[in-house]
Amino acid sequence: MSGVVRAIRRTWMSGTSLVRGRAPSYAVRALAAFTLAGLTEAHAETALGEQVDSFLGLTQQELAALALTLGVLGFSVVATIALMRTRLQAAKVEKRLRADVRALQGDNDRLRALLFTEPQVLISWPAAASRPEISGDLALLLPPAAQQQPQRVLAFGTWLAPDPALRMDRAVDALRADGTPFALHFATSAGRAVEAIGRAIGGQAIIRIRELGGVRRELAETTQRYKNLQEETEILRGFAAALPWPVWARRADGSLVFANAAYAHAAEAADISEAVVRNVELLDSGDRQDMARALTETGRFAARLPIVISGERRIFDVRAFAVGGGSAGAAIDASEAAALKAALTRMAEDHRRTLDQLSSGVAVFDARRRLAFYNDSYRRLWGLDQTFLDSNPDDSSVLDRLRATRKIPEQPDFRQWKAKLHEAYRAVEPAKDVWYLPDGRAVSVATTPNPEGGVTYIFDDVSERYNLARQYDGLIRVQRETLDNLAEAVAVFGSDGRASLFNPTFVKMWKLSPEAMQQRPHIDTVEGWCRPLFDDAAAWQRIRSAVTAIDDRRPVPLNLERRDGSVLDCMAMPLPDGATMLTFQDVTDTVNVERALRERNEALEAADQMKVDFVHHVSYELRSPLTTIIGFAHFLSDPATGPLTQKQDEYLGYITSSTNALLAIINNILDLATIDAGAMTLNLGPVDIRKAIESAAEGIQDRLARDHIRLAIDAAPGIGSFVADERRVVQVLYNLLANSVGFAPQDSTITIAARRSDDRISFSVTDSGPGIPPDVRDKVFDWFESHANGSRHRGAGLGLSLVRSFVELHGGRVRVDSVVGNGTVVTCDFPLDQVAQRTAAE
Repeated sequence: MSGVVRAIRRTWMSGTSLVRGRAPSYAVRALAAFTLAGLTEAHAETALGEQVDSFLGLTQQELAALALTLGVLGFSVVATIALMRTRLQAAKVEKRLRADVRALQGDNDRLRALLFTEPQVLISWPAAASRPEISGDLALLLPPAAQQQPQRVLAFGTWLAPDPALRMDRAVDALRADGTPFALHFATSAGRAVEAIGRAIGGQAIIRIRELGGVRRELAETTQRYKNLQEETEILRGFAAALPWPVWARRADGSLVFANAAYAHAAEAADISEAVVRNVELLDSGDRQDMARALTETGRFAARLPIVISGERRIFDVRAFAVGGGSAGAAIDASEAAALKAALTRMAEDHRRTLDQLSSGVAVFDARRRLAFYNDSYRRLWGLDQTFLDSNPDDSSVLDRLRATRKIPEQPDFRQWKAKLHEAYRAVEPAKDVWYLPDGRAVSVATTPNPEGGVTYIFDDVSERYNLARQYDGLIRVQRETLDNLAEAVAVFGSDGRASLFNPTFVKMWKLSPEAMQQRPHIDTVEGWCRPLFDDAAAWQRIRSAVTAIDDRRPVPLNLERRDGSVLDCMAMPLPDGATMLTFQDVTDTVNVERALRERNEALEAADQMKVDFVHHVSYELRSPLTTIIGFAHFLSDPATGPLTQKQDEYLGYITSSTNALLAIINNILDLATIDAGAMTLNLGPVDIRKAIESAAEGIQDRLARDHIRLAIDAAPGIGSFVADERRVVQVLYNLLANSVGFAPQDSTITIAARRSDDRISFSVTDSGPGIPPDVRDKVFDWFESHANGSRHRGAGLGLSLVRSFVELHGGRVRVDSVVGNGTVVTCDFPLDQVAQRTAAE
């Protein structure tokens, strides 16, 4: 019996089956429990029999012996009876148990047959067990090679994708930890749709995995779609309710079915319920009609509309769509966006107007590479047709047209060049380039990527700039060569007082080191290097001040006499950029020559003065005896003195004419000496022009008659008068007439003319003499210059000198026009401005 009991206990306690190794059913376990309870009852009856035998009436010793005997006997009997009963009962129990086990086994086979009629896998974890039991159709989940290892089912990643495998792991952990059930639907790696259901039953964690097919699959998918739709609806409703903009949904008849809090606030309803119940409208009737018409015709409506909210007019972007049997819409506050758009539009227009005023050509291409904007400078730069540009051509079309008209650089591979240019559409940073066009122009090209996509091209015609740069470089080279080859020493000191430029002559003149000068030494350092040759502190102070001065910058000329005997002319010249240029010229030879010339000039001036003094003195000394001779000649010619022979009278005539000529020469010399000495004064007064001409002509009548020369006077009768020294004017005219008579041929005519203009009186004397050669023309006004040129003229050569001196003393000028062989015209201009006359006289 004890063996049977132990077998039953093992059946109850263990998780293995007594039949074919299958898991025991709950009926088997119950039967085992009841069997144990029957055995316990038999033991109780045996104990009760033993208590009845102890109640016999014997002495204590007898009773003890009897008891001992009976006890042993009773124990034996009872033990025998009990053993027999136990065996009988055990045989009955075993018979019944076998029958129950066979019944349970049949039920179990029928249940398994029913359970595995469709492909599925069962995984169970008994209580306090870590290793699960796996049964079922493993081909549902595992490939054939892995079906020999059922535990690989638990490696969900082998038959599920990573995300479903992770979800399955988490669900299994929650089921085993706290019994959380789950139901999941997956697609295996083989493409099968499976359902995994996990439950905690009788202390066990059981997972059932089966393939979904047919109605069950459709039902699962429908259920899942319904759940998803329900979740999506709740999410969308929550999202719509939380939006800060009005959102609504309407039925087919236009009544509200949903509205959020923002709609209720905008429509001035107390709450959402009131807005829905009262069907409160947000838009005006006209806008609602437009929305209803658009929804009916196209199924959608979009417009930017004004809506008054709490007394404030705001702009909203209203969007509505026909959905199902009704419609749904939303109104997004675009007031700030509208204001910003208006500001951006104004800014864009301002920028466009500004760009139109630029001299640079600007072209903006959008993200589609089409021309979005251009200014007039761009059109004029490339000579493109405005109609073509207004058609918004793409970038490639513009380049192709420019290439066809040879207005872009010639390229060996135009396609590659254009592709490289278009890399600007994908670039991040701006780029610059220079195009050298076939027509000789140079155009600077700047490409700037736009933040919203596209590229902005900026074109500048830099031909002039490049030409100026080339010219500037040429000028710099010429300047450098010029400075290097100048005889003068040149050094330029910047505003900081340091040498920035010098030529080799400067280094050589001051015996400096070119390498040291290349280090841009300060003027103080250069002064220290130059002091051995020139140590005048005051001169160097002026040079330093000129170089370093900030205010009162002006040229500073200096003359430097160095210790080696050389003399330099120095000039400190301020430059416009704040620098100062020092120039040093070696004038040693010039100074020496100047000194020699000055000494010679002083000697000549002294000799000239001696000549003037001598002439002046001799003239005065000659005048006295000449006056006496003239007086006695006149006295002898007087009949009262007595008669003269014919020969005496002829000699007396020679004496009188010679003394008169000599007196005129002496008077002319005295006048010229007086003018040179600055002692001549004019007695200004009104001068009758015709009377002055007649007075001058009267003095040469005898010469005119002797040489048979006619005198013609060309002066208007009403020419009037002007202010001058009448005596000197008559003297000028007399000398001009006398000079012309000397050169005019016999039987010719001399013309004296007078003309009045706005600012002067002009006298001219014309003769038909031999003329004046060009090499003599500049000397006719010098003292004692007399040239006969084949004529009868003889004289001291003072007449024209005296004419020029008197005319210039009046502030006028003398002109001589002469052609050799065609005569001479001498013109004297007297100014009518009395102030000019007085100034000249003074």
